[in-house]
Amino acid sequence: MTQKGTIILETKRLILQQFTPEDFDAVHSWASNPNNVRLMLWGPNTKEETKDFINNTKPGKDFAVVLKADGNVIGSCGIYPNAANDTAEIGWILHIDHWKKGFGTELGGKLIRYGFEDMKLRRIIAESAACNYGSRRIMERNGMRHEATYIKSRWARIDKEWIDGVGYAILAEEYFNRKE
Repeated sequence: MTQKGTIILETKRLILQQFTPEDFDAVHSWASNPNNVRLMLWGPNTKEETKDFINNTKPGKDFAVVLKADGNVIGSCGIYPNAANDTAEIGWILHIDHWKKGFGTELGGKLIRYGFEDMKLRRIIAESAACNYGSRRIMERNGMRHEATYIKSRWARIDKEWIDGVGYAILAEEYFNRKE
């Protein structure tokens, strides 16, 4: 769905839409929380870093994750295409208060659908910390397969240690075969 040239994606319980400056407090509530960003490659954010993030989001690639039930922004997600080889990487973060409720699986599935059906991609990948069980389950539930483990490849900024990463992927043909 589009609104004024902006891409808006919907799931059963979520709306994925362009960020606005009014989203600052919601975004900063998770982006500045060490427990929320413990396994991310960025953060915890200062207020300036959160403002820069919002100001530099790209319509159709970066999305605010909004609960349909109350209109609250509870996370962010994105799809980042590489036109040279018809692939994209997807990623997400949800406020810790909204973990383990299936929202990640919903938004991950929607990004994959958008990538294959609308963007006509050939392959979609996602990476996370190997110990991030929640993200790994989101990828697996959406038909992505584990392709690699990268030993001590990610700097865990909060814990100040090198941790393992994992890479998952799904091909367009795998996605379309799952839909049949």
